Amino acid sequence: MIATPETQQFPGSLRIVFMGTPEFAVASLDALVKAGACVVGVVTAPDKPAGRGMKMNESAVKKYAVEHNLPLLQPEKLRAPSFLEELRALKADLQVVVAFRMLPEIVWNMPPMGTINVHGSLLPQYRGAAPINWAIIDGNPSTGVTTFKLKHEIDTGDLLLQEEMLIGENETAGELHDRMKETGAALLVRTITALGSNQLQETPQRLTDALKHAPKIFTETCHIDFTKKAGEIHNLIRGLSPFPGAFTHLNGKMLKIYRSLKEEVSLPIDSTPGTPVTDGKSFLKFACSNGYVYALELQLEGKKKMTVEDFLRGYRF
Repeated sequence: MIATPETQQFPGSLRIVFMGTPEFAVASLDALVKAGACVVGVVTAPDKPAGRGMKMNESAVKKYAVEHNLPLLQPEKLRAPSFLEELRALKADLQVVVAFRMLPEIVWNMPPMGTINVHGSLLPQYRGAAPINWAIIDGNPSTGVTTFKLKHEIDTGDLLLQEEMLIGENETAGELHDRMKETGAALLVRTITALGSNQLQETPQRLTDALKHAPKIFTETCHIDFTKKAGEIHNLIRGLSPFPGAFTHLNGKMLKIYRSLKEEVSLPIDSTPGTPVTDGKSFLKFACSNGYVYALELQLEGKKKMTVEDFLRGYRF
C-alpha cells in the first residue's frame, strides 16, 4: 500500500456510483463531490416509518443526494432485476460502498474497476459490523481506516490504503466515529486518486492467529459485569457510548452509563462488586474487582440523559 503524492489530480472523468446510508457515509460522499467526482448515482436504503407518528424517515445519504441533485436509487432488494437494470444503465467505472448492506456479487462485480469499501479498522483486524465499538471495548490504544476491494467474503478483499488513528484513554465510540468519518473520507479520495493514475497496488490481507473480530452488538454485550476490572468496565462503557449504551440496574430500574472514569484502588474486604457509593452530591461510583468506576454521564430508565451532579439532585438512595 503506497502513499498518494499530493500532486496527483483526482480522476473526475471516472463514473462513480456511491452506496451508503448513515451520517458516517455522508462524509465520504461529500468529500467525493468536493473533489470533483463524477457521481452518476447514489444507492441508499428505502424510506422507513419511524417514531411515534410513524413518519417516513429518509437516510442521511438520501438527504444529501437530494440536496445536491444526485441521481438516487432506493432498492428494496439488491438482486431485483429492475434495480440491476437501473444500475447497469449508470455505466459506472467504479463503485464505492461506505456503511451499506452486504452486496451480492452481481452488484459488487459489475463495474470494470470493481467496488471499493471504506472500513473502520486496520484490516484484517476487526472484520465485522462494529469495528469502532470493539476496538475501544478491547482497550486498544489505536485503530484506523482501510480502503479495500470487495470480494465474496465480508471484509476480506485486497487492501488499498490504510491510515492509523490513536484512541484517547477516555474517548467514546461516538467521538471516535466522528473523527474517523473525516479520516475515512480523505483516505477514500486519496485511494481513488491513486487508482485513477494506476499508482496503487492491491495487497492481499495477511492473516494471523491474533485476529480480533467485530461482531454485531447485542443486549447481552451491553450489560456491565462489575466482577471485572475497572479498566475493562470503563472500556465497555465508552465503547458503547452513545449507542446502544452500557447498562446496569439501580433499585430495579435500568441505568445506562455513557461516560465514566476508572479508579484502581484496594477495596474493603466486605466490598461487593456493583455496590453503588455516593456522597449524594457530586459523585456516584460502583465497586468492581480492583477499584471503582465513576459514572459521569448517565440515564435512568424513563428519564433523560444527564450529568451525575444533575442526577444526584433528584435521586434519593
